[in-house]
Amino acid sequence: MLDPQDSLSYAAAGVNLHAAEDLTMRLKRVVESTRTSAARSEFGTFGGHFRLTEPTDLVASADGVGTKVLVAAASGIHDTVGEDLVNHCVNDILAEGAEPLFFLDYFACGKLDADVAEAVIGGVARGCRNNGCALIGGESAEMPGVYEAGTYDLAGFIVGRKNWHLPGKNAVRPGSRLIGFPSNGLHTNGYSLARRVLFDRMGLQTTDPFPGSDRSVAEVLLKVHRSYLHALRPALDRGSITAIAHITGGGIPGNLNRVLPADMTAHVDVTSWTPLPEFQEIARGSGLEPLELFSAFNMGVGLIVVAEPDRVPDVLESTVGAGITPFECGEIQSGDGSVRLVGI
Repeated sequence: MLDPQDSLSYAAAGVNLHAAEDLTMRLKRVVESTRTSAARSEFGTFGGHFRLTEPTDLVASADGVGTKVLVAAASGIHDTVGEDLVNHCVNDILAEGAEPLFFLDYFACGKLDADVAEAVIGGVARGCRNNGCALIGGESAEMPGVYEAGTYDLAGFIVGRKNWHLPGKNAVRPGSRLIGFPSNGLHTNGYSLARRVLFDRMGLQTTDPFPGSDRSVAEVLLKVHRSYLHALRPALDRGSITAIAHITGGGIPGNLNRVLPADMTAHVDVTSWTPLPEFQEIARGSGLEPLELFSAFNMGVGLIVVAEPDRVPDVLESTVGAGITPFECGEIQSGDGSVRLVGI
């Protein structure tokens, strides 16, 4: 028989329903700010409704931001990782010729801090607004025993409309050109290695100036993953792009190969751009070989477009006004489905 002094409650078990209810009310305005004309459900329903006005192929993807959340937690900067998440997912379906329709998020933590959760999901909402998609649902879960207090995880689910026909790998052939679109940092991959090098090996703190920079370590590492939707839209509208590779986990070798036929090799000239300072510092502090670095990080290239030679000028010029300057970085030759990094 239980001692009355040992009486149990959900709160005593580590789940605060009042905090969850408070968070829900605080998020109502944020979520509704992403509403589009096709989003049909009200905030707080059991499921999100979205109306398709015409038959279309849908493209879906799910992803997370990895251990970038640990940098956010350590620095107390929580309003960027949600935007990272949306942009990552947008780029993934963009590589399939789709533009976003709606998004759902999953936020899990050890102990719910409504201020932190509001900041994180506020970033998700900002990413949705910037990319023109509706945040139609989500889940915030408090799971003591699974996550430590002060830590959280974040995942997202996106559905888009197939809006552009990409010829894809079957149209990639000898002479096709590679066009690199610069990243602005690590984006959302390689953080386990980056943290090991910068924090454990080099002894840096999140508040320290990043070597050779006037920004803090946290500011450099938490730069928001770029969305390439607006930069690529004009070239996609004109049919100038053959295939798209979003450079995430696995780097250029592990992602560009996904758009190659088995009898083609991508020759990437890595001397055609200069890696960002953060990658140079990680290289210096880790002593890793270049191939390992290029397989762990994007090394300054967040997305690679495959285009025919006569379409290259259109792709390069169509990003004017988007704040991104692409560059030619290689070509396709006959081969074996692999990616060759030239110049390392």
